[in-house]
Amino acid sequence: MTATITSIAHYLPPDVYPNSYFEKYLDTSDEWIKARTGISERRFIKDGATSDMIIPAAKQCLERRGFKPEDIDCIIVATVTPDHMFPATACVVQNKLGATNAWGFDLSAACSGFLFALVTAASLVESGTVKNVLLCGADKMSSILNFEDRAQAVLFGDGAGVVLLEKSKDKEYGIIDHILHIDGAGGPYLHQVAGGSYKPASIDTVTNKEHYIYQDGQAVFKAAVVGMADVSLEIMQKNKLESEDVAWLVPHQANLRIIAATANRMGLDKDKVMINIDRYGNTTAGTIPICLSEWLDMGKLHKGDRLVLSSFGAGFTWGAIYLRWGMNK
Repeated sequence: MTATITSIAHYLPPDVYPNSYFEKYLDTSDEWIKARTGISERRFIKDGATSDMIIPAAKQCLERRGFKPEDIDCIIVATVTPDHMFPATACVVQNKLGATNAWGFDLSAACSGFLFALVTAASLVESGTVKNVLLCGADKMSSILNFEDRAQAVLFGDGAGVVLLEKSKDKEYGIIDHILHIDGAGGPYLHQVAGGSYKPASIDTVTNKEHYIYQDGQAVFKAAVVGMADVSLEIMQKNKLESEDVAWLVPHQANLRIIAATANRMGLDKDKVMINIDRYGNTTAGTIPICLSEWLDMGKLHKGDRLVLSSFGAGFTWGAIYLRWGMNK
């Protein structure tokens, strides 16, 4: 038996920040940002934490499936911006939802977090350990952005996507295959310097702005272009998929040029690629489930569609999932 997504929903903060917002504070422009990233605007949550974006999406996801919170067996939250270092944001979500019968945990794999968590959740369901998993991909990236650094401030946004995962009644649908990788040698190029046990918070770490994202943009870009493109093609070849077999590439929304390179390597036209980076920026663990939820809501995702989900993130982490969509709108 395979595990399949049986319900999905997403939440985006209502406050929109166009590229022009950054022109007041940074040496940048709408044209500069668009040309390098493909981003026109993004959303930031003014009040609240990561869990506060997950809850409305989770409630809608459960309602669509006809589930009550107490029907949930397990909650997994993929995030790099947890509400707290501990307790886990999964615990916060469980309490806020009233999912009294659920256990759960957080998973940190940066921009690949949703893919890593989806494989983990599918394994739990397929093994019979649980009947269902509420899987949440969400990040409040505005909480760790240095708004004085144009190399990072313009790239990210806040948002959440939530899916319900259950056993598929038909093995032709669901999570068919996956390829996941990590390479810790890439860690220095994209990381948060302080805040962990390696370098605990202090007056110096705050003064030196070491709790924000640090990114070597060129190094990350070069690794991401190769990593996402290679693993996406690899999973196609492994499963004997031709470009015409793939209904949608669902890429992590980090940079439009990386997405284009991945699609090109797979032999896919642009009209087979889910793209919303222009409206939301990089919501890290939220990008892929937000795409899936939006496309389903728009009636563009249909039962039987063959999808390739692909991502690259800090760690370095990267991977691809071959999924056959098993639900209608």
